[in-house]
Amino acid sequence: MNEQVPTFSVPSPREVGTVYITGGASGLGAALVDAVTAAGGTPAVLDRAQPRQDVPFVEVDLADSAAAAGAVEQLVERVGPPTAVVTAAGTDACGPLLEIDPVAWENVVRVNLLGTVAVVRACLPHLEQVRGTVVTVSSTLGLRGADAATAYSATKFAIRGFSQALAAEYAGRVGVTCLVPGGMRTAFFDGRDERFKPGPDQDLNDPANAAAAIMTALRQPVGSEIREMLVMASGEPSWP
Repeated sequence: MNEQVPTFSVPSPREVGTVYITGGASGLGAALVDAVTAAGGTPAVLDRAQPRQDVPFVEVDLADSAAAAGAVEQLVERVGPPTAVVTAAGTDACGPLLEIDPVAWENVVRVNLLGTVAVVRACLPHLEQVRGTVVTVSSTLGLRGADAATAYSATKFAIRGFSQALAAEYAGRVGVTCLVPGGMRTAFFDGRDERFKPGPDQDLNDPANAAAAIMTALRQPVGSEIREMLVMASGEPSWP
């Protein structure tokens, strides 16, 4: 008697379309611009600085929520609506809480959290039309707080909470992934007091590796979502 061998169909990965990227001029954002381009997609950048790549770009300070929303609409006019948005922009104000200028501390909240929310809010009506994807960027310091990082940790914890609530609110309509990266070899640490820079032997990840993880989330077939991804160098000390 011949037994039937079960067959399994492998869903086709989603094509990478038009991906809006905050912070696309440097670091993780710039690595993602390269990855989206290599995959045949169209990256479009929102940043204060000009991207090193020749890509559609709107200059905007994400600390200004109204300007962030307006920048999204400018990109819609230039390149069409997004099929995905990745909020890779971020800033920090390092040091003991009582030593940080309150204006600088609050600016971290405006950029990291309120800027993320403003851009995502502006993109959602477009993403819902195509069942697109939101990828937010938290941090391992959004899993466990760290000394001299009150502003940064507060915003990264908040981004995880925002992402989870958004995933519940838009379930079946827009995919939501929260990326939780460890430290990366980027200019993020430039200009800091030496006390708050990674040590010379600290194991930092290549931002291209984190960008590759984001691409995996963006390529998920409709109906499948990666809710959260933790990506870090093997020797990363900030987690677990």
